[in-house]
Amino acid sequence: MAWFSKKPRISTPSEAEQPTESRPSRMEGLWAKCETCDEILYRQDLEKNWMVCPHCEHHHAWPARARLNALLDPDSFEEFDKELEPQDPLGFTDSKKYKDRLKSTRKNLGENDAFVSGVGRIEGHQVSVGCFIFDFMGGSMGSVVGEKVTRVFERAHELKCSAIIFSASGGARMQEGIFSLMQMAKTSAAIARFRTGTRPYISVLLNPTTGGVAASFSWLGDVMLAEPKALIGFAGPRVIEQTIRQKLPEGFQRSEFLLDHGMIDSIVHRKDLRTKLGQILGLLG
Repeated sequence: MAWFSKKPRISTPSEAEQPTESRPSRMEGLWAKCETCDEILYRQDLEKNWMVCPHCEHHHAWPARARLNALLDPDSFEEFDKELEPQDPLGFTDSKKYKDRLKSTRKNLGENDAFVSGVGRIEGHQVSVGCFIFDFMGGSMGSVVGEKVTRVFERAHELKCSAIIFSASGGARMQEGIFSLMQMAKTSAAIARFRTGTRPYISVLLNPTTGGVAASFSWLGDVMLAEPKALIGFAGPRVIEQTIRQKLPEGFQRSEFLLDHGMIDSIVHRKDLRTKLGQILGLLG
């Protein structure tokens, strides 16, 4: 009798229902590859290191809620305006209906829009704070994001506390047309009202901060901070090069370039950001 059998192997129902290539690996999500040095990193260690590569110091994207939890005093954050949801005023459709895009993004991320805001404390100093969620349609600013940003400054004015916004955005949300562009003036006007008080607005620019967000409230901080190598500007370098038909300088629109040209006040490593914010609030807040 042959030592092997030619009878076909019978798949169990669970195996038959789920193709091999779609089965999740036990190792999936445990490792991450650095975008700069290509080192393979244990994700848990990367998260403990503020999402900064221990080999090359590259600052990877850091989820908004994780950022707020790390920078604010423990249990001090109180979220506001979570119930606000964007609508589809124009009935916009590109490769997908805008309302369907919103629905699927909300389901995947568990967030209503690209901005989370509230009140918390940093080293005991009360702040009205907001942070962009870049994974939500590239952190684009629609009418709801603009309203929530505006309320950050209105709340700070009412509470007589400092305002801090962490910006990471591709700009105004094209699916809302003029309604998104109006938020540039709306948020800037809110800052003007906030400045009738004596507290500072600290703007922290993350990678990337571009478009209508860069052209409005994110550049209007009393103190301008940025993370290392963050891309900051209105139009991207590729668009500018195609427009002016010239090669741009090395590192153009990166935070280091902007610091050298007096556009921002300081570049702060992520691990030092809480201490730096505490110092600024102690002096000005």
